[in-house]
Amino acid sequence: MPARGLPLLPVSLAVAVGLALLPSAADAQRADAFPVDHTDIVAPGTLTVADAAGGTWHAGDLTVTITADAGLAVTTDAGRTVWASPAGQAFVTGGRGTVAWEESRGYFWPTVTYADRLGDQSVDAVTQDGDTVVVTGGLVGESSTEGATYTLTIGPRRAHGASLDLTTDAATPLTSVGLVSGRSDHAAVHGLGEQFTDFDLDGRLLPIVDREQGVGRGEQPITGAADSTNYGAGGTEDMTYAAWPSFLTEDLRGLRLAADAPGSSAFAMADTRDPDAVDLELWSPTMSAQASAAGSPVGLVRAQQAGDTRPALAPWATKGAIIGLQGGTDEVRSELRTLQKAGTKISGVWLQDWTGQRVTSFGSRLWWTWQLDRSRYPGWAGLVSGLRKQGIRVTTYVNPFLVDAAPKGDDSIRNLWAEADAAGYLVRDPDGGPYLLDQGGFDASLVDLTNPQAQEWFAHVIADEVLAHGVSGFMADFAEGLPFDAVLAHGDAADLHNRWPTLWAQTVREGCLLAGKPGCVTWLRSGGLGQAASSPMFWNGDQLVDFSRQDGLASVLLGTFSAGVSGWPLTHSDIGGYTSVQVLAQRSADLLPRWAELQAFGTMMRTHEGNRPAENAQVFSSAASAKTFARMTRLYAALTPYRRTVVDEATRTGVPAVRQGWLVVPGTRAADAETQFFLGAHVLVAPVLSQGATSVRVTFPPGKWEHLLTGKVYAGNRTATVTAPIGTPAAFVKVGDPWAKRLRHRIEAAGL
Repeated sequence: MPARGLPLLPVSLAVAVGLALLPSAADAQRADAFPVDHTDIVAPGTLTVADAAGGTWHAGDLTVTITADAGLAVTTDAGRTVWASPAGQAFVTGGRGTVAWEESRGYFWPTVTYADRLGDQSVDAVTQDGDTVVVTGGLVGESSTEGATYTLTIGPRRAHGASLDLTTDAATPLTSVGLVSGRSDHAAVHGLGEQFTDFDLDGRLLPIVDREQGVGRGEQPITGAADSTNYGAGGTEDMTYAAWPSFLTEDLRGLRLAADAPGSSAFAMADTRDPDAVDLELWSPTMSAQASAAGSPVGLVRAQQAGDTRPALAPWATKGAIIGLQGGTDEVRSELRTLQKAGTKISGVWLQDWTGQRVTSFGSRLWWTWQLDRSRYPGWAGLVSGLRKQGIRVTTYVNPFLVDAAPKGDDSIRNLWAEADAAGYLVRDPDGGPYLLDQGGFDASLVDLTNPQAQEWFAHVIADEVLAHGVSGFMADFAEGLPFDAVLAHGDAADLHNRWPTLWAQTVREGCLLAGKPGCVTWLRSGGLGQAASSPMFWNGDQLVDFSRQDGLASVLLGTFSAGVSGWPLTHSDIGGYTSVQVLAQRSADLLPRWAELQAFGTMMRTHEGNRPAENAQVFSSAASAKTFARMTRLYAALTPYRRTVVDEATRTGVPAVRQGWLVVPGTRAADAETQFFLGAHVLVAPVLSQGATSVRVTFPPGKWEHLLTGKVYAGNRTATVTAPIGTPAAFVKVGDPWAKRLRHRIEAAGL
């Protein structure tokens, strides 16, 4: 599909290179030949508390206690710990150094170099200032030539939380500060944006930077092939489109940086290798954080997200599937008829090639001109209105880049790139020209979203072009690719790289409002602090068309779990995956139906043809595949009333719709399972995540659990093997649950 594509060079002629690399050889070659993250962190050292600085203070409903042995603790009047430092260790650190960035087509690798590491901390004085407690002291290090002073201001935050505002002062300013949060021994750490490898991030050093996630991410031989042909494009387990500093721990405490505070979107690193601490270092001389606590995991998510607002997801988007189609007016109608004949429940179509298609070595791509290609879609207005009469909405595609329209040779459209360049609306390179970023076959430039006039201009393009003729929404792709050396109208690119997804989401939202469509359905893949306030839906980005845990179907669930507790309450994935690489990765016969089963119990059910649609099976490829897919859309539609309550709760509270078991049944064996999930609090799902499997292992919480499709009852508080042939996913509701009879009735009425 031409929509988005990881910016890769040709791999067809070099596939043999990847095939020839055994995993061990490939890993060795990565270490020697390809860029890797060279990151480190200022480790906390000793803590010294002056005699006069120890004691207890009160700030609103908070109590702040400082002792030489235990360090600092912030508790509520009810005795719940909101934030605490690791016992006997520094809880504030600082550093002086640099971060050098290597970049290739949206991939970024940092190299961190320190001149000074200030890991030892003193608490010299504590004062009361109204409803805040102010802690002051010094930072030094063994090799430091110059120390620094710091001020940590602690105050109450809504929902029984605390604000932690850290500033530093020195003759030679610090370039980074760290806040070290205590935890019990190896207490699980969750969140930090969308992390695809594990739900528990204990024992990791994670760079917090948005970037292309890679092709394979360690799965061989495809990672070796991508690296060999495309300079590190295989990626690593630490790479993600959506990383941001927000985490929760098993101790039922949470910390996130304040979205609008200066420096909060700068590069950061999270270190969970110390079993008693989570060290968050931000490359800024200041840090503003929000700490939360609650009596349950779901209460903790709700507390951390308290005060945030999110636009509602339009009900039409959750009643039937949104079908990814392309090829022009006639082709779309033909493929749609195949699915309708099979009885598919369809709420929308996603026509990402509405701007026209170009073919590159990676596969089919789009013309990023953001205007209708009338030759490809003649009678566009009639197509949109005609589908609307059938109850089918039309959605399209846009991203924050522009390309020069002249090579397309279409005199009927505006050259938006030329307009933006002439007006000074494009991101500039260090030499002052428009920053031309290689997209693998063509160059593109980012609109400078720090320029209010440029942002407004682009919002009008979205309103007037992307949403014209009755279009109801679109994929809002990319936004993780701002170069660190870019020249912006306002601010430093190094500080704003991780904020670009939020600026993009704000632009998208403004375009919807300018079009008079506040219910416009948009979905984004890259993420940052505060972004959810402008978008009703997100998606997991570009997965391989396989089952792998590193980068395929199984990775989707893990990414959804971490994103959900970080601030993305509504997330979905491309049914069938996206990235196909000739003989190395093509859809197997059972991948599409298994992915459809997963999304039938998700928030939004949307298909994708992939970057090489002609080489991969599609849901409309045959009458049989259409029939199999139609069954899952009927299941999805049958769950609509229940799903709507879950989606509304997620929008209102920030608690994710798709939940890892820890959020629903903490303290049970089911809370540790990473291959099953809950939709809301009532429906337990164990999807098939392995090729060829016809059964799944399900860890049931206490109680009795009824299979939603077969009616079979399973005893709880144990793990059992459940048969799961294609078309009969393993999904359950607790016997006696208020939703049990209603859901079973709707499923039976749908003929399932």
